[in-house]
Amino acid sequence: MIKHLNHNASSKEVLINRFATEAAELLEWLAQFGAEPSGGVTRLLYTEAWQQAQSALAKRMQSIGLFSYHDDAGNVFGRLQGTGKGVVVTGSHVDTVIHGGRFDGAYGIIAGIIAAAYLQEAFGAPQLSIEVVSFAEEEGSRFPLTFWGSGNVTGRYTTSTPPSIEDIEGISLEAAMHSAGFGKGSPTVGYANPVSDWSAFVELHIEQGSVLEREQQQIGIVQGIVGQRRYTFEVGGEANHAGTTPMSYRKDALCGASEMIVAIRDEAVAYGDPMVATVGRLQVHPGTVNVVAGSATFTLDVRHPEPEIIEVFCSSLQQKLQYIAERSGLILNSSQWMDGAPSLMNGALTNLARGLCDSRGLHSKLMYSGAGHDAQLIAPICPTLMIFVPSRGGISHSPEEYTKPEDLAAGILVLVDLLYLLAYKGERL
Repeated sequence: MIKHLNHNASSKEVLINRFATEAAELLEWLAQFGAEPSGGVTRLLYTEAWQQAQSALAKRMQSIGLFSYHDDAGNVFGRLQGTGKGVVVTGSHVDTVIHGGRFDGAYGIIAGIIAAAYLQEAFGAPQLSIEVVSFAEEEGSRFPLTFWGSGNVTGRYTTSTPPSIEDIEGISLEAAMHSAGFGKGSPTVGYANPVSDWSAFVELHIEQGSVLEREQQQIGIVQGIVGQRRYTFEVGGEANHAGTTPMSYRKDALCGASEMIVAIRDEAVAYGDPMVATVGRLQVHPGTVNVVAGSATFTLDVRHPEPEIIEVFCSSLQQKLQYIAERSGLILNSSQWMDGAPSLMNGALTNLARGLCDSRGLHSKLMYSGAGHDAQLIAPICPTLMIFVPSRGGISHSPEEYTKPEDLAAGILVLVDLLYLLAYKGERL
């Protein structure tokens, strides 16, 4: 199917070995930016570690012959210039969660760099330009928003009027952006190819689940990404002395929050798979051993592939939590700060990827993503596809996150084949 890339065992083996070595080396290299003694990585939006990583990636792109530039939000691009019009884009996000791993997001970026370098070496200039993107932010770990990087590319956000939000230290998004040198209307160049003109977008990512590993599949071809909502709930009670306040007199915010959290778990279990609901953060004030909690704040993350079910679940759940609060003499306030609609991937790209996997002898599986990704913002605008590779034990957002080099390489091989067909052969979608 692909000129100069024979589909025999030796050709496949040579490429897998090459890409495995390069992927391991580049992931190790990128993990130094934000590295922790525990082996984890913390690289939050606009922090020093983030700035170092983006700068290093730009230089790496330049070193393999890509033209590197950034936009006003801090997204970094590397372009392999084509001989004609159009651009095929690949990449992922550079930021991490707190105490995260070295594969989430980073893999998609280094895969793009490896693929672009190989294609240029083997075939020269493509017909359509190939761009590798390192999105500035996706996780929502520093500020209470997600997809800041791809959101700026797609028009969801703009640096001229950023959301009025702060991190836990009280630093605003706008202040952090300006401090890092962005948001001042001074990108290195404007978009040579606006997202509406992208011919295709392909994002490689670790699965962050255990399905591929359990089913012994090398490649996951993502059909769609679940929708998700995120909330912050504030439970207000009355701080009081732990020894002199009888149990019946108490307005214990932590007890109320705890009951709500259990109710959330029970409601999600009752709905059954694929509904999931997670309380990932709980903060208590004053947080003192001998004081009844006066307030408690917790987050809620809800995910499901069907928007109607998400709506019914969240509406019903909020009524139940309000009932718990009123019964306990507490005040409950909530704010929704994310509403990501489910997103389908492009059918033609999905079929193309599956055919390429078959031709390479790679075991693949059609699947849905339970995690949100930048691809879901791109999908409504241009043909988009996600490719998954296995995660050991399904572990992600952890220093224990790991994917075998040969599995990383298999994903890169599929990406190389896709980019060749799309950018060199002008495959129509």
